[in-house]
Amino acid sequence: MKISLNWIQKYLEIDKTPKQLEEALTLIGFEVEHISKLGLAELPLVVVGEVLSSVQHPNAEKLSVCKVQTTIAGAPRQIVCGAKNYKVGDRVPVALPGTVLGADFVIKESKLRGELSQGMMCSARELGLGEDHGGLLILTERPEIGTPINQVFPGGDVIFDIEVTPNRPDCLSHVGIARELAAYFDLDLTYPHVKAADTRPVSEPHAPLLTGVKVETVENCPHYRAYSIRGVKVAPSPAWLQDALKAVGLRPINNIVDVTNFICHELGQPLHAFDAKKLAGNQIIVRQATAGEKFTTLDGKERTLDAKMTVIADADKAIALAGVMGGLYSEVDDSTTDIVLEAAYFNPSTTRYTARRLALSTDASYRYERGIDPQGTEFAAIRAIDLILETAGGQLSAGAQVVGEPPYMRQEIELTPKFVVDTLGFPVEAATIKEILERLELSISESTDNHFQPQWTVTIPSFRVDLDRPVDLVEEFLRIYGTDKIPASNVISTALVAEDDAIPQFLRKASAHLVEQGFNECIHYTMRSAEETAKWYPQVNGPLLALANPLASDQSHLRPSLIPGLLDALRLNQNRRNNPRGLFEHGRVFREVEGKLWELVSVAFVIALEPQEKSWLARDPEDFYSTSRLAQNLLRMAGVEAKALRPEPISTLAAWQDGHSATIGNATTSGYLAEFGLLNLHMTKAWDISGNALAGELCFLPTFLQQPASRSRYTPLSAQPDTTRDLALVVDAATPAETVRVALEKAARHVAGAAFTVEQVSVFDVYQGTGLPEGRKSLALSLRFRAPDRTLTDDEVNKAFVAIQQRVTSNTGYAVRS
Repeated sequence: MKISLNWIQKYLEIDKTPKQLEEALTLIGFEVEHISKLGLAELPLVVVGEVLSSVQHPNAEKLSVCKVQTTIAGAPRQIVCGAKNYKVGDRVPVALPGTVLGADFVIKESKLRGELSQGMMCSARELGLGEDHGGLLILTERPEIGTPINQVFPGGDVIFDIEVTPNRPDCLSHVGIARELAAYFDLDLTYPHVKAADTRPVSEPHAPLLTGVKVETVENCPHYRAYSIRGVKVAPSPAWLQDALKAVGLRPINNIVDVTNFICHELGQPLHAFDAKKLAGNQIIVRQATAGEKFTTLDGKERTLDAKMTVIADADKAIALAGVMGGLYSEVDDSTTDIVLEAAYFNPSTTRYTARRLALSTDASYRYERGIDPQGTEFAAIRAIDLILETAGGQLSAGAQVVGEPPYMRQEIELTPKFVVDTLGFPVEAATIKEILERLELSISESTDNHFQPQWTVTIPSFRVDLDRPVDLVEEFLRIYGTDKIPASNVISTALVAEDDAIPQFLRKASAHLVEQGFNECIHYTMRSAEETAKWYPQVNGPLLALANPLASDQSHLRPSLIPGLLDALRLNQNRRNNPRGLFEHGRVFREVEGKLWELVSVAFVIALEPQEKSWLARDPEDFYSTSRLAQNLLRMAGVEAKALRPEPISTLAAWQDGHSATIGNATTSGYLAEFGLLNLHMTKAWDISGNALAGELCFLPTFLQQPASRSRYTPLSAQPDTTRDLALVVDAATPAETVRVALEKAARHVAGAAFTVEQVSVFDVYQGTGLPEGRKSLALSLRFRAPDRTLTDDEVNKAFVAIQQRVTSNTGYAVRS
């Protein structure tokens, strides 16, 4: 936001250099991004001269040779000039030899087409006093010859381009910034003077300009004021008003529009003026737009509205977008004689939605989005009326047409000096605290508590929407008191003995494991597009994930999965001919179960099956089992013994390839869910992924990860030799090998008991074919036994092995293959 120093000085007698003001603004929380100077630079060699004579240049048709007096007693100078707008006797700025204009244009005594020129007579643009370059700057007030031009045009202006944080809408105006500087430098602030114009009795010999105001959408416009002014004369604004607007980067239009823009930047209250004769039915109606309604804004563009947008309308049509921009067909122009002035409070979220949806950011929407002072609407309107009557004339109809009340609830905060001192960590007198808070226009009433200690009730003004807690007032005090006044002290840091939260602990372990496996980490936005969500996860309730007011169309929904974002990154790398082995990400995802939205902690990875680079040494290809192994390893880190669980095939989820993917667990019942395998071939192809892609995603309830983990126990290595036995079991062909392995391991551990240890049970062969019944297969498994304190004998191992076979075949339908 641009702030003019000349403008600030209308409310504050401040004698500080631009550098001092920059430091002050930065210290109180407003970063100064840039400082620029307007007006005349220091030009000691530019003086007032008088044209004594002017004759045609003998060698140039468009040039003249002039005699110019630049000192009271000295000889005149000869200057060659190309301008035509002057006459003999005019006084003009003259740049003497040695003057530097602009960045590097040096005026020298030289010959132009054979005639000596001892300086240059200047235009307004050459001096930086305006854009006029059509001729010389004629000094109509005729200052003394030889007067330095800096004395004729003293001062200039300094423009601060500052960053105002979203929580400080009260500072989106010159009065707001002046109020902050007044508090910091302990100066008196002078608010703009108003004449209470809306109370002036004015006769109405004609029919009223506005017969009524109706607000149909009170929740989006709780307060609306309309003033009627008859007989205005639309014309260019006076110089002071144009200069003020130009200083902050605005283009003057006419006196009516310029006044509304001036008030917006002076007080932070957007206003709008309608041409009264263009209001059908002499009515104003604040209503919601209809879906598909067409509206042409002041910039001449036709826009399509929806039912969430609020408009200002007359009896026939919309005439303005509430809080954003006026309409083309109700604007004030040169033919306007009667106006209706609007001053209102519009709902910030509705204004934000309209501005973002239509990609239409204006000075008005910028302020309404953040929240204007609800109690300042009337004052701003009266101030604008005073300026309109001053610059455009006219008569004000008595009173205003008002609907609703400003949405302001008196805010009071209980505070004690002790709380302030305890929070600051250094001593400050209570009187100092109170005095600084009162400088910020915070009203304080004092009492005592049960222990006779001071107790303050601080009343917050309506423009400070950011203050609602005692600690906010501590921050306000320190801001103005000065962080540079905090006394130096030794820093004492207490060592942290508590463990980190379980969730980041798990995510760190999962990230480290995937990095060790050759994966690269990605980070994406939590929001994704509606189209993507519907395509990859059609079973998800899209409206439940939709944001009420998205910042962009491709970030309209909370993500149900990390995998689409990883595929975006994979596609980008493939397009750039990069060759990552795999990509992973961890973050929050959102799933809908039985109409309820669940927030889950997720870890996901993708693997491209086709490498982007050729190599003489090919890797073993990744497959479904690669994703299964990774998923089980990650589950184990979360405290889930995945080997004991049976994966179920995925056949109902669009993202996964039927028959080549599996799932373990259920996020809402068991607290965890793992999905892994081959992604849907048609969808990855449509996503422009080169080749097929494997993936895996694990989702956890945060409460599951925060459960106390079982403590690992150390078992010393045995120095005794192991003993192995092999066993072939005939089972149904559809039975997973892991199911058989787990059943055999369970039987072996039951038989071994405490006598010795079953160290490992593993599958080493699968056979189907000749010698086996149809629909059956043979699994060969190896069992390894060991005792910690002795060498096992063949007799005890054989005896146990027989018992294991009997147990595993008794209730399972498995058979020992002979």
